[in-house]
Amino acid sequence: MKKILVTGGAGFIGSAVARYIISETTDSVVVVDKLTYAGNLASLAPVSQSDRFAFEQVDICDRQGLDGIFARHQPDMVMHLAAESHVDRSIDGPAAFIETNILGTYTLLEAVRGWWNTLADDKKSAFRFHHISTDEVYGDLHGSDDFFTETTPYAPSSPYSASKAGSDHLVRAWLRTYGLPTLVTNCSNNYGPYHFPEKLIPLTILNALAGKALPVYGNGQQVRDWLYVEDHARALYRVVTTGVVGETYNIGGHNERQNIDVVRTVCALLEELVPQKPEGVARYQDLITYVTDRPGHDVRYAIDAAKIERELGWTPEETFETGMRKTVQWYLANQAWWQQVLDGSYQGERLGLKG
Repeated sequence: MKKILVTGGAGFIGSAVARYIISETTDSVVVVDKLTYAGNLASLAPVSQSDRFAFEQVDICDRQGLDGIFARHQPDMVMHLAAESHVDRSIDGPAAFIETNILGTYTLLEAVRGWWNTLADDKKSAFRFHHISTDEVYGDLHGSDDFFTETTPYAPSSPYSASKAGSDHLVRAWLRTYGLPTLVTNCSNNYGPYHFPEKLIPLTILNALAGKALPVYGNGQQVRDWLYVEDHARALYRVVTTGVVGETYNIGGHNERQNIDVVRTVCALLEELVPQKPEGVARYQDLITYVTDRPGHDVRYAIDAAKIERELGWTPEETFETGMRKTVQWYLANQAWWQQVLDGSYQGERLGLKG
């Protein structure tokens, strides 16, 4: 049984990782989260009472706080998911992305290195630092036949992706320079339960239910590879427990879709599942509204995930159709979760989580 420290574990992907580890393995989890707007303790409620779960509210830029966590919990592995991750927010306010994604990753690496150097040789060799990144560090693809591989050159387009590229480079440098046993994964767009409502799919679901406009950037023809978040959590656990130190693994869902088609899929599912529409709405897709495109908007992302399948035996279980149905059904069944996000009350919740 291992003890895994998960930074950003109250966020969308981090909470999926924590729920997976508690429900599907015998390992224990220490979630570390600053609880910015994107951190939601309600996303951890399903596992918060487990005796294998602990929570620490600490900023990864706080070296003293991190040192205390390592001394108290003595983890066997670190999965680093804490990050500012919304492209639009990075365009409006890039400073927070530099601070968290670059300076925070540096501070965490140094805290981890300090802890790692105190370990006995067997513990030291078994330790892992797994850095979770994004396919956006590669920039974008303009053709329809090429894919991002683990050796694709970096060409980030936004302040967000540039800051994540910087953090990737730091992690690899700490392996090369200090011997810290690191792994890196780069994933495609995630979707699924507990997704913060500013992102495309949950925003479309909730706006449609409220009879509000469904905003689509530009012509809506930007292509993304969609990965169901619970498939991603399985992949991340597979990498941290069986991956080869120093390797990078791309994780994708094999589900390329144009943004406009994603929105239309949500509308079609809602037509089936919630035929009683808001007043004045004949069809959900009538709410689609094209808005000014995002500055520097990437055209296409597509992941070649052959390496993780070939070397670690991971493939996604959900298709786009099954994952989208599960996602829409989850939002319909969990109004209390997203209503607290919309009205802001979730930020006052603490749920009695154990430290």
